[in-house]
Amino acid sequence: MDATVLLIQATVSFVAFALFYRFWSSRTKNYGGSKKPQAPKPDGAWPILGHLPLFGGTDPACRILADMADKHGPVLRIDLGLQRVLVVSSKEAVKQIFTTNDLSFMARPKAFANTAFFALTPYGPFWQEMRKTAVSELLSNSRLEVLKPVRASEVTTCIRELYSVCCKNGIVGQVKFNISEWLQQVVINMIMQMMARKRYSSIGIGATEVESRIFKKAYEGFFATLDPFDSEMSNVIPFTEWMDLKGTRRALKRTAKELDLILSSWLDEHKQLMSEKAPLGRTDFIDVMLSMFAESDGFLFGHKCEDVIKANVSCAIFAGSDAVFATLTWAVTFLLKNKEMLQRAQQELDIHIGKERWVEESDLKHLIYLQAIIKETLRLYPAAPLSVPREALQDCVIAGYSVPKGTALFVNLWKLHRDPATWTDPCEFEPERFLTSHAGVDARGQELGFIPFTAGRRSCPGMTAGMHIMQLILARLLQGFDLISPTNEH
Repeated sequence: MDATVLLIQATVSFVAFALFYRFWSSRTKNYGGSKKPQAPKPDGAWPILGHLPLFGGTDPACRILADMADKHGPVLRIDLGLQRVLVVSSKEAVKQIFTTNDLSFMARPKAFANTAFFALTPYGPFWQEMRKTAVSELLSNSRLEVLKPVRASEVTTCIRELYSVCCKNGIVGQVKFNISEWLQQVVINMIMQMMARKRYSSIGIGATEVESRIFKKAYEGFFATLDPFDSEMSNVIPFTEWMDLKGTRRALKRTAKELDLILSSWLDEHKQLMSEKAPLGRTDFIDVMLSMFAESDGFLFGHKCEDVIKANVSCAIFAGSDAVFATLTWAVTFLLKNKEMLQRAQQELDIHIGKERWVEESDLKHLIYLQAIIKETLRLYPAAPLSVPREALQDCVIAGYSVPKGTALFVNLWKLHRDPATWTDPCEFEPERFLTSHAGVDARGQELGFIPFTAGRRSCPGMTAGMHIMQLILARLLQGFDLISPTNEH
């Protein structure tokens, strides 16, 4: 019986997407709403699957697309399954997208969108309300100031834990340590403290060992389901979601149920604390959102308020921690390979802070070389080498090419940030460039050749918080420890 049902499902799905493909191909070929040509399209597309098989190897998608751009130009189109995609990697095209045509690219492709997650939700009243909330309440300068002691306390705790590892029998010595794992722990802990006063690690108070395990699985699954270049065709071809050939969706659904129970318990704890009128100093993001929705009818544009809170807390923890963790890992890697830069950063800390106290967030504005290190790391290795996809809400023209409504958009940040027209020696790690030729350039998306958090109305609202966290953790780490790569040991 199961085999019969499976066969029927397969037959219906095949016929459905075959008809859909025929319609889609006809629409693509006959698109004539503009006299402008469409962007060049690389060879190698398969029927139905499009260019998806070209991304099945070990090379990351950003590099494959960069090679295509070298051959076909900085504006090109590909097909991911039945999804038409525009990929851009030039400053001029990016400027047209995020200024003149910003409103035209406010949507998210349905294949990648989730109506509960603020970052992935389609453009509309719900997104507008959540964006306003994020900018004016959750991630405002005043809110970040309130949570400054939380960040300072968490990084101090994690530094002490690292110091205890370096001490054996009360003697401080040279110890081999996986700094990447430590960075991941401190970043996730800090963001979880800001969100919910919880810790990812079972060390200390907060999340239990079981909760940590569930969060780790959800963390990994969150990004697996968002990868449009994954060879799992159910991600990009309609009617095939039931196949789930790799079992990714089934596994994530199981983890999502477990995660939902944890997040629900967090909400219950916060409601209890609010009913007991806990001190304002303990206010975190969940507290803020609960207070905002306290007078509502329990729904926000058709979404349950509790679901909105849980979805966006988990999204902030996963996406926010990944961006910060990845950047810090690359920054430390570069410094270990460049001893002079490492020493210069530590000398800057000695000059402005000294050895009698720990660096605080208020000191960061004086650490211009440390800031340059973070910027240069974000330039070479942006946390998301390809921007989160957008979708054209209407027909438009980019770089002289017609872009039909419904086209998905990716900005290849990895390629854009290595454009020799903008950057001298673009593949070299040179923080000094942000003190000389690119002094004054920040990461907020004003300089469209450098947009690690993207730009426009859908740019990352957490960029300021992310930069503060990255700079504080790196400064404390360099201030408290001498770092040596195992390959440089004598």
